[in-house]
Amino acid sequence: MENEVYDIIVVGAGHAGCEAALAAARLGMKAAVFTISLDAIANMPCNPSIGGTAKGHLVREIDALGGEMGRAADATFLQSRILNRGKGPAVHSLRVQSDRVKYHTYMKLALEKCGGLRIKQDEICRIITENGRVTGVETRLGMRYGAKAVIISSGTYLNGRIHVGGTSYPSGPDSVLPAAFLSDSLRESGVELRRFKTGTPARVHRRSINFDLLERQDGDEDITPFAFDNHEKLENKICCYIAYTNEETHRVIRENIHLSPMYSGQIEGVGPRYCPSIEDKIMRFADKPRHQLFIEPMGLDTEEYYLQGMSSSLPEWVQLKFLRTIKGLENVEIMRNAYAIEYDCCDPTQLLPTLEFKNIKGLYGAGQFNGTSGYEEAAAQGLIAGINAALSIKGEPPLILDRASSYIGTLIDDLVTKGCSDPYRIMTSRSEYRLLLRQDNADIRLTPYGHRVGLISDRRYQALLDKQARIEKEIERINKLNLSPSEQINEYLASKGSDPISSGTKLAQLLRRPHITYEGLAPFDPDRPVLDRQTAEQVELQIKYEGYIRIQKEQVEAMRKLESKALPADTDYSSIRGLRLEAAEKLDRIKPLSVGQASRISGVNPADVNVLLIWLAGGGKGRK
Repeated sequence: MENEVYDIIVVGAGHAGCEAALAAARLGMKAAVFTISLDAIANMPCNPSIGGTAKGHLVREIDALGGEMGRAADATFLQSRILNRGKGPAVHSLRVQSDRVKYHTYMKLALEKCGGLRIKQDEICRIITENGRVTGVETRLGMRYGAKAVIISSGTYLNGRIHVGGTSYPSGPDSVLPAAFLSDSLRESGVELRRFKTGTPARVHRRSINFDLLERQDGDEDITPFAFDNHEKLENKICCYIAYTNEETHRVIRENIHLSPMYSGQIEGVGPRYCPSIEDKIMRFADKPRHQLFIEPMGLDTEEYYLQGMSSSLPEWVQLKFLRTIKGLENVEIMRNAYAIEYDCCDPTQLLPTLEFKNIKGLYGAGQFNGTSGYEEAAAQGLIAGINAALSIKGEPPLILDRASSYIGTLIDDLVTKGCSDPYRIMTSRSEYRLLLRQDNADIRLTPYGHRVGLISDRRYQALLDKQARIEKEIERINKLNLSPSEQINEYLASKGSDPISSGTKLAQLLRRPHITYEGLAPFDPDRPVLDRQTAEQVELQIKYEGYIRIQKEQVEAMRKLESKALPADTDYSSIRGLRLEAAEKLDRIKPLSVGQASRISGVNPADVNVLLIWLAGGGKGRK
């Protein structure tokens, strides 16, 4: 039966699906989001936390573009910390422990209150295409819905299968039904699928934990929100704890490793490299005497605790046995056993940087369907897919963020250009421009893009312009201000291990010294204006790292010159003289949009790039 026709249909309502649906509807599209269970909207089947190393950067970028994840995290957090404070500002990353149920409730309500968005509980079984273009979907209940664009954000539900020891059965996360039929439809449409695997740890009862034997981990006193325009006073509500495995833990796991479906060959999917199961850690890092695990609450209204770092697919009795070898968990009670889950996902090199499939007009992929792991990576892709689907329908230019603009741009470029052989996780080391892509300046970098596409209000955009004006004015003042030597200022410098001054010195020069801060120099600067924390932070960082930032901007300029040299989509790379066979094959498969993108394809070397530049300079002859 043919039912309603939508501009955009989103398949799945996890973190990618929520962002995609909200972005599409907020940009004026008639949109619908389909989910197998309304109770699984924005579910956190893994750890109920948002952010972390590099992931916190993504969340602040999502907020700067007009997405919802940062606001949801601020509204439902239990504890907040900035990680890596002992390192440079490029790797400072905000992470919060969220209330799992409240996060779901917040995001479900956000979808329900979003004008122009329909929320439907049903399983999408088929993607309908005509002449290489998506035209709609078909549900398990036999309904057909027309659509100009469809976004697949199926998470780990797509042909999902749970593994616990020798037991295996079809399921999505948390015993929700899997998407059982969509994989076949996608293959019929020409989408290449692969099999990945991830895992989740056990949940245990609070009363069975001896917290007195655990290492306490408190949150930050001065809390930084994810949302840049959130000026509320935020407070931590709970404490988290750390425990450690030991040799006895490792012995129990090694003696029963043959019962793990990962080692018995039962699991075919490729697991995450950077978040392995505890049995994988024990076997791969046999020389390590212990491994950390983080004991964190699931919410304020539950006694469930989550054991981060202890995902496993071993039988439940083995899980219980090795957990009880850990100090503080000797009497632990498992409420939900750990499990591994296999699922289908696509090869992301089939996608354009817009996240639209190259061979199916109007079909987009987002989140774990694209081969990533993590809520934050999923939400970032969902936001971009939703924006680009809407812009395409409107006939407007797409939003393509390059590697120098954001971690979102880095993430998407890595996926569509290099692909991934295991679940992809964002890390600060993946960006060659990480000093420019700090979490503290995400609003400066990306709010103009959010305003251009229509997700950031004029009021919020003007607030950003006002902030930038304050930053520039204060930097100009500091660069001109001369401080005279005094006993007080030299005492301050000495307390920070810095040399005294004997003549007039620019305040900016002092600020560039290690351990000298903008706040620390305030007593010697009577004309200093009153600035909010975000503005003062930008002033200090832009002055302190001016030289390094200048070098990275020069690198960005060189990169963008190559990005500006477009490659025609119908190029026959096998006909270009001087191009190596391997390079021609890779270029024909990826179909890069520019020489810059071509240069990042595995198997394309600098000599191949020079051949492309010469070929373009000669008129680019050799088109299909």
